Amino acid sequence: EVQLVESGGGLVQAGGSLRLSCAASGFTLDRYVIGWFRQAPGKGREGVSCISSADGFTNYVDAVKGRFTISSDSAKNTVYLQMNSLKPEDTAVYYCAADPYGGYGCPMRPYDYWGQGTQVTVSS
Repeated sequence: EVQLVESGGGLVQAGGSLRLSCAASGFTLDRYVIGWFRQAPGKGREGVSCISSADGFTNYVDAVKGRFTISSDSAKNTVYLQMNSLKPEDTAVYYCAADPYGGYGCPMRPYDYWGQGTQVTVSS
């Protein structure tokens, strides 16, 4: 059974940092791509970043490029999202999601499996 558990959210001041973790079980990272998505109040869910451990491909939405870094630890079967220089507009519930690896890279579209989400709040 595919399971994803996020952690690491919280309240931080603008300019601060947080590291989100996505612990995966029921599959290995080399066979799946992992994406981070977020949903702010009153807005739709948007893709933030994704990683394909099979080929090392990463992708970021323009709004977070240069501030967020996605990485994976195969030994721990965990994907991380390091978020630096946080802004109030980064406030959202952050979800990690998984999809079977499709042969190259990782798409920024809704995936099949989802975690429960973790709240990130950035105060100004």
